[in-house]
Amino acid sequence: MMLFWHICAMLFQQTPHSLFMVRPANFGFNEQTAATNSFQRSTEDDQAIVHRTALREFDDMVDLLKDNLIDLVVFEDTKDPIKPDAIFPNNWMSVHEDGKLLLYPMFAQNRRQERRPEFVQMLRDKFSIKDIIDFSAEERNKKVVEGTGSLVFDHINKIAYASRSERTDENLAQEIAQRLGYSLILFDAVDQHGKSIYHTNVLMCVGEKFVVLCLDAITKDEDQELVLNSFANTGHKVVAISYAQMASFAGNMLEVKNRKGEPFVLLSLQAFNSLIPGQIDAITQFADLLPINIQTIETHGGGSVRCMVGGIHAPKK
Repeated sequence: MMLFWHICAMLFQQTPHSLFMVRPANFGFNEQTAATNSFQRSTEDDQAIVHRTALREFDDMVDLLKDNLIDLVVFEDTKDPIKPDAIFPNNWMSVHEDGKLLLYPMFAQNRRQERRPEFVQMLRDKFSIKDIIDFSAEERNKKVVEGTGSLVFDHINKIAYASRSERTDENLAQEIAQRLGYSLILFDAVDQHGKSIYHTNVLMCVGEKFVVLCLDAITKDEDQELVLNSFANTGHKVVAISYAQMASFAGNMLEVKNRKGEPFVLLSLQAFNSLIPGQIDAITQFADLLPINIQTIETHGGGSVRCMVGGIHAPKK
């Protein structure tokens, strides 16, 4: 069995070699997503100031990633139509190692405008994209799966993890997993008030050899057993976080590798500050932590570092 996993690890990479990001033109609090995203905060702050501060945080993040030799493709958002969540492109597109590029159906009307054909073409020009699979028509059937927000992939073992919510349709998630050749592990996850957590990647990060997981959010014994057995079978070290740490976006991380093949775990400064020494030690056995200050983006957008980046696994041309 160990030989099988070793062979899979050589064929598929868990960590992307490049990332795509979208520099926003109209970042701000999105009224259309607030009902299902308890992480968003509405404030009395001036919208123009919020946008300028978010842009500064975005640009500083891009500089930090480049300074650490992490390859990026940065798209520029358009001012019209207004897309307050354009900064979170991982929800509408994913790019896979076998050359598949998936387009996903989105929950909010104003987020559906984020899918940009010119962005897809730019990736096709730079990377070996062999097949575009477009699920966006499912919006007409009120079926939604919001990309790598809804689906947290274990690419080495070909497993997709998904927590049920208004933004993650169970049947469509199963269909997407089948198209990719992945098995699907579905479970329920709720916040401290019993409300479904809107995206799986808020409570879970799957790295190459570790997992960060808010186990408290998975309240059913059978679901906990299902998830933990899966990680035991794949040999992942589970780093458990609390509800309070999840609220600080400690589950919203992504492991990447730079041009030298050095592994980094991207997370927000807020998430990093919520971790205790034992958790930091557990993660840094496998990769260096790279904290990024995006307080304004987290507060008004209700998403963090993982939501801001899409992983590119397809080979470069």
